[in-house]
Amino acid sequence: MPKIAEIEDTPNPNAVKFTLHQPLTWGISRSFENAEQAEGDALASALFAIEHVSNVFYVDRWLTVTQDGDADWPALVRLIAVPLRAAPAAAAQSAAAVFAARASIADLSEQDQARLEAIGDLLDARIRPSLKADGGDLHVVGLAGNELRIHYQGACGSCPSSISGTLRAIENLVRTIEPDIVVVAV
Repeated sequence: MPKIAEIEDTPNPNAVKFTLHQPLTWGISRSFENAEQAEGDALASALFAIEHVSNVFYVDRWLTVTQDGDADWPALVRLIAVPLRAAPAAAAQSAAAVFAARASIADLSEQDQARLEAIGDLLDARIRPSLKADGGDLHVVGLAGNELRIHYQGACGSCPSSISGTLRAIENLVRTIEPDIVVVAV
């Protein structure tokens, strides 16, 4: 049962980040944009059962909840804390779930896997730490030719700057190793 260490505002006024003492996952991010996507995930389902919750994202020792803009944050935080404290810690997770999540790029050619690995290393070093500090992240959805498709998670998913400035910064950074790449948020 994770204990809440800290509750922080994010650059997105509709999102709050909860830092925990115990991890919820083993490095595998979980992102849900609605209650239907959250089916099968007890924590996310319990959070979507709370009125005004519009997005749930969690990984390791933190969780970001986004609301629809109509809720009072202090009251909503108290409601969110209940299922969060009741959630199982990462030790209860199946190793099979971790393996399945890491096997997602197996369908790419060997050359594209190498390209994607280099891009991933760059994103891990230069982009993800900032996004995670603000209660979000990004997931690489695909690489086809010179198009890299990413999906923002957590607070970044509905943050106005993620679709403009942040996306261009990511594209400019990735172009340092892939000059012709186009980065598209999906």
